[in-house]
Amino acid sequence: MKVIFEDLGLVDYEKAWKIQESYLQEIITAKSADRAAPPSGHFLFCEHPHVYTLGKSGEKTNLLIDPNFLKAINAVFYRIDRGGDITYHGPGQLVGYPIIDLEQTKMGIRSYIHLLEECIILALKDFKITAERMQDATGVWLDASIFGKTRKICAIGVRVSRNVTMHGFALNINTDLNYFNYINPCGFSDKGVTSMTQELGKKADMQEVKESVKNHFSKLLNLV
Repeated sequence: MKVIFEDLGLVDYEKAWKIQESYLQEIITAKSADRAAPPSGHFLFCEHPHVYTLGKSGEKTNLLIDPNFLKAINAVFYRIDRGGDITYHGPGQLVGYPIIDLEQTKMGIRSYIHLLEECIILALKDFKITAERMQDATGVWLDASIFGKTRKICAIGVRVSRNVTMHGFALNINTDLNYFNYINPCGFSDKGVTSMTQELGKKADMQEVKESVKNHFSKLLNLV
């Protein structure tokens, strides 16, 4: 399978959403045409201006502020069509949107989410950060089994339409964590959030993290 990597830089959330939808429809159309060559996948990297997104199964009560306060902190809110609850996106956070045909990978949705988690765990390991999964919760966590210390560093939420994925992950690199104070991240009121900057005690290089994530994703999907 061929996957085209594209870095959108800092981009409005709605614009990135429309780009994803366009690629998703492109792949679905190519599949239905039964072409000899399978359609290429896409993997978008980006950052967003301050935005809160709520998945289709989420509770709006996990957004702890009203519209006036949203405006005061220069943030917007969207209810979207991915799985998962509420999360935050903002500058300094690496957001990854793979739009790929799972039929070509021979994976189901659970295996795909597991792959995304593994990709981030391996990338963080490159920066000497030990991360892991947490039972009954998607995403990537630190100290998942230590009560009172568990904190999330990467949220994951996806949508699959006709076996084609969209949405993806949000890895906190140099993220302003204060914005998480206004939500129950991913629906949890008793878990913390963290970033690579907070764990390392210094800013991480965004480009180096992108390269690490890209390399591990490619290896896990046998693209290289």
